[in-house]
Amino acid sequence: MRLRTTAAAAATTALTAGAAVVAAGRRASGVALRPHPGRPAPDCPRLTVHAARDGHVTLTRTLASQRPGTYGLVAPGRHAVVGPVAEGVPRPADCVVRRLERVTHGALRPGTSVWLTPQVHLGNPRDALGLDHADVDIPGELGPLPAWFLPGDRATWVITVHGLGATREHPMVLMPFLRRHRFPVLDLAYRGDLGAPHPAGGVGHLGSGEWRDVESAIRYALRYGARDVVLHGWSTGAAMVLRAAAESRLRDRVSGVVLDSPVLDWRATLRALATAHGTPAALLPLAVRAAEGRTGLGAGGLDAVAAAGGPDLPTLIVHGPDDTLAPWDASRAYAARRPRTVALHTVRQAQHAAMWNADPEGYEEALRRFLTPLM
Repeated sequence: MRLRTTAAAAATTALTAGAAVVAAGRRASGVALRPHPGRPAPDCPRLTVHAARDGHVTLTRTLASQRPGTYGLVAPGRHAVVGPVAEGVPRPADCVVRRLERVTHGALRPGTSVWLTPQVHLGNPRDALGLDHADVDIPGELGPLPAWFLPGDRATWVITVHGLGATREHPMVLMPFLRRHRFPVLDLAYRGDLGAPHPAGGVGHLGSGEWRDVESAIRYALRYGARDVVLHGWSTGAAMVLRAAAESRLRDRVSGVVLDSPVLDWRATLRALATAHGTPAALLPLAVRAAEGRTGLGAGGLDAVAAAGGPDLPTLIVHGPDDTLAPWDASRAYAARRPRTVALHTVRQAQHAAMWNADPEGYEEALRRFLTPLM
């Protein structure tokens, strides 16, 4: 009897421990699959404002605060735009001084905790950039999807799709460029975004389910006059447009694809996200397994699309080796599989989804060359 009781207790303990481990893995996957727009991304460390005057802002000296280019500088209730590091300006040894382009909301006071973000603009295209636009609702699989439409006189529309932790404000960095080249632009908010339907289970699917909202945007563009579309996505948005270009029933109307910091290896990205949120290394395999079960990511999804070489379309990948969330090696391998149709534009010293920010001129020139034959 004592042996049976001891065995039963041991089995109960093992089951309880196993259930706790599985639950911990599920929690870890949930943290990674629930990005919160408006909060710092895992690769955006918090900085402290030390001074803000005379067109400059002094920040804590880190690798992030020394990155080249133009960024949003944000905190709750505050938003500013900062330019490159200012050389020759007096500063403490543990600080860096950047050009302060403008403060759009709130005030930058000494001691304020802030972070740099690739999302430069705040508001809508008219208020932020002076660009006329229409607020439209796109019929989607789960309900109406809000979007901004910017008119242009070309028959090729550009559909822009933001990524992890961002909003449809992120693609506004390219709207002046696209307007100069007369492209109509449809900037999409998809399931999980503010004003859009909630995703199944309340978690994101790293593009594996959301791509159908891109298909809805293609359908909308064709209905309202587009001859064809170029899909331009960032991060998980890049995964979405790649999946749509490969599997949508409307894929024959997609004339080109632009992938910025694409999530092509979802397991590596999930591990990076979970690690950045404090998940112990021992739980990472469980987090990946739990995410696969919750989202169906491993069931013939993006991995299969990428492994097969992707859609046979003109494709521009903009990515760099300093991205800690989406491996650059996956982009290089993808480009190597289709050298005839895929061009890789490398941007160094750029965080995830910040390729334009680090080198706006180089980015836009690569994009101009890519889009010219598709006009």
